[in-house]
Amino acid sequence: MFKVEDFQNYGKEQFETAVNSATTVQNGLHAIATAYGDYTKKSFEDTKSYVEKLSGVKSLDKVLEVQTEYAKSAYETFVADSQKIAGLYSDLAKQAFKPLEGLAAKFTPPAAH
Repeated sequence: MFKVEDFQNYGKEQFETAVNSATTVQNGLHAIATAYGDYTKKSFEDTKSYVEKLSGVKSLDKVLEVQTEYAKSAYETFVADSQKIAGLYSDLAKQAFKPLEGLAAKFTPPAAH
């Protein structure tokens, strides 16, 4: 026989799962936004420094050296921060779908041996 308490507990459990999932998504999106902001700030500062260095250069050899140094640094920063942000997206996806794994496990029949 079905009890009202069981139904209430199930509803409460689902509500808590939804709240936890929303909190996890919010925290994940905040971390991603912060990472994008940090990358943008660093990129701006690096570009500003590059322009300052370039404005003080007198020879073509030194111009090429400064440009090469900037390009290498910009590329390395981009790759590192892209990997960091991709990892944050991956973690967010895993955490967001974690409640669904538990729900799917409840409705999946056990495997026969």
